[in-house]
Amino acid sequence: MSMTVPMSQTTTLHADEEAVRKVEQAPNSDTKMAVSPSAPPSSDCAWQDKPLKYPGRGTHADPYVVDWDLADPENPFNWSSRRRWAITFQLAMATFTVSFCSSCYSGGLASMDRELHMSQVVGILGVSLYVLGFGLGPLVFAPLGELYGRRIVFIVTGCIFTLFHLGGALGHSATTILVTRALAGIFGSAPLTNAGGALSDMWTPRERGIASSLYGTAPWMGPVLGPIVGGWISETRLGWRFSFWIMFIVAALNALACIIITPETFGPVLLRKRARRLMKASGGKLVYISKFDVGRSQSISHVLRRDMGRPFYFLATEPIVLLLAIYIAIAYATLYAFFAAYPIVFQDHRHFSAGEGGLAFLGIGLGNIIGLSLAPAQNRLYWRAMDRHGGQTIPEARLYLPMLGGVTLPISLFWFAWTSDPPVHWIVPVIAGTPFGLSCAIIMQGLTQYLMDTYSIYCASAIASTVVTRSVVAFIFPLISPALYGNLGDAWACSVFAFLSLACMPVPFLFYRYGSWVRSKSKYALHDDWREPQPVAPPRAVEDDKKGYTVSSEKAVK
Repeated sequence: MSMTVPMSQTTTLHADEEAVRKVEQAPNSDTKMAVSPSAPPSSDCAWQDKPLKYPGRGTHADPYVVDWDLADPENPFNWSSRRRWAITFQLAMATFTVSFCSSCYSGGLASMDRELHMSQVVGILGVSLYVLGFGLGPLVFAPLGELYGRRIVFIVTGCIFTLFHLGGALGHSATTILVTRALAGIFGSAPLTNAGGALSDMWTPRERGIASSLYGTAPWMGPVLGPIVGGWISETRLGWRFSFWIMFIVAALNALACIIITPETFGPVLLRKRARRLMKASGGKLVYISKFDVGRSQSISHVLRRDMGRPFYFLATEPIVLLLAIYIAIAYATLYAFFAAYPIVFQDHRHFSAGEGGLAFLGIGLGNIIGLSLAPAQNRLYWRAMDRHGGQTIPEARLYLPMLGGVTLPISLFWFAWTSDPPVHWIVPVIAGTPFGLSCAIIMQGLTQYLMDTYSIYCASAIASTVVTRSVVAFIFPLISPALYGNLGDAWACSVFAFLSLACMPVPFLFYRYGSWVRSKSKYALHDDWREPQPVAPPRAVEDDKKGYTVSSEKAVK
């Protein structure tokens, strides 16, 4: 068992790492459980070739409770590595696509402002409203993913997200462009939270390091490449509108890839479908229910009320979520502030063209790539920590690289701040973007993994808390940047962001030292049991361990 939880909490079972690797025949159980009839064999349900035992009597008052079988091929943890990696890359590309479209718009701002007679602040509002949508969408799409499944949410929102780019490509007023940008941000936000949950559906804590690093880095790589593409396109005869056609094409390809590659991964939804399939196979004579649905309301109104409030509940009651959300928000919003600051520093003061100004973001992109390349090193450190504690999940072992990033982030921002004035060669502030990109990448990777390990199946809500916070802050920072740079000058304006990151620097160090204690006070976080006497497992728990599952807590926020 990887944690201890209060007895009052409902438990959700995840595949154990050894069971993923060892396919064994489950011993016959002597416990009193009703035997369900075999469903007709099918190519996608090899488990149906033999009878399965589910607790219950098959009546409405006492239905059969459907659970995973040992080495169940329908359990996402038991899918082949090739299949899981294909899904992981598609989810990472979905996150990249959404973030790329957030900044590709900024490359043609000057041309668009002139043609549509918009002020600089109104033009930047197209970036801010898009990012604000990132904070609104997850409040609806996360609970809908729990109710109907992650796949259908990805497909529907991805297709709608694609269509809203036509507003910029064909619109002839600032209002049309700003409204469609806000709606595109809302419908494009689903991968920012649900993709993280999908990764935790497929990968055990020991395995998910590289996968979650790809997911964590994508939101930083997209904004780096967007201004480069948008800037050069705006200088050609194609004009700034073609940037929206590029966004439309990229989003359409991503939606198509999702339809082809990404299946449903959410365990409760898969078991719910299995229960319905078994009921249909019995001709409606027997009643089956997913173990996740026992005693839980599945009405959309109840789920929305419960889960829409959960991110805010976590921000108000979970110190881990609150402090990490603030830290991620400062780093993330600073990147978006650079979409307004870089044109001032490089185009206004150094007379770069729009395309050349976009190339200045390459320093940040290089840092992101270096940060991603450090993921295997962080993985090895995490594995060693697990091995020292009997293979149990140690969330604080995810914080080694974020501690490094906490030091290098303010250094990189002060570096950029005090070398951005023209007397200093332009390459110096560009190079300063490399440690900034590195810091953002490893902070985002490590803190996202820390939330996944700490809150298990609650990670979608915990990540949604950070997405809401960072989106609100990222909405504000680009809007205030022109006034900040105009009133304080390049050096002191960027120093404001540096001081904010300096204030956040102790956060990963504090949780590395005291995180286990903080988690022990939470009803929702993982509790360490390697520090405590091991209780004698009840018969059901022993059976679950044989089936290859790890117990993790879930309790609905009322």
